Parts: sequence; structure tokens; C-alpha cells
Amino acid sequence: MNLLDLVIAPAYAQAAGQPASGGFGMSLLFPILLIGVMYFLMIRPQMKRQKEHRAMLEKLAKGDEVLTNGGIAGIVTDIGESFITVEIADNVRIRLQKGAIANVLPKGTLKSA
Repeated sequence: MNLLDLVIAPAYAQAAGQPASGGFGMSLLFPILLIGVMYFLMIRPQMKRQKEHRAMLEKLAKGDEVLTNGGIAGIVTDIGESFITVEIADNVRIRLQKGAIANVLPKGTLKSA
């Protein structure tokens, strides 16, 4: 035994005629299990959030108080196919993409602030 054996473990050849432990079924089990776990922990919750956001945007109406992804709060004044006009102060209106709306606030939230 030399000093290099302490740092790097020696590799030994497998005896001829012996199959590898586990086989083909075991080598496929781990990736399939990993994909299943990723689906339930990452993909499925994200799809659920997208569906809820899409439903919220479809229910949007004039007069709703909204909060954008950038943190701007305002009242919806006009709704188009893909853009929304939001009044953030008296006679100050901005046009946003519908996807930029993060939340619909309860009525009266902006008046109390």
C-alpha cells in the first residue's frame, strides 16, 4: 500500500460473467422517481398559480383597485385585449400589460391609505 491509495481509492475489476448489481430496472427507477418528485413539488404548483392568475385577470373590471408587479397601486379605468389603463393619481394614467397586474385589492384600500 502506498501513499496514493489513501487519497484515491483503488478500482478493482469485476469478475467475468457476473451481472452488474441492480440491473436495468433499478437504473431506470431513480430518474423516473426524480421526475415524479419534481412534478409534484415544482411543476404542478406553478401551473396552479398560473391558472389562478389567469382567472383573476379574466374577472378584472373597471373600477377595480389593483397592485402591479412593480408595486404601483391604482384603479382600472380601461381594459383592452392585452393592455389595461390604470389611474395612479388624479389625471395620471398608465398603460400596462395585463400580465403586470399582481393582485386585485379589496374595495376602498386606496382611499384608506
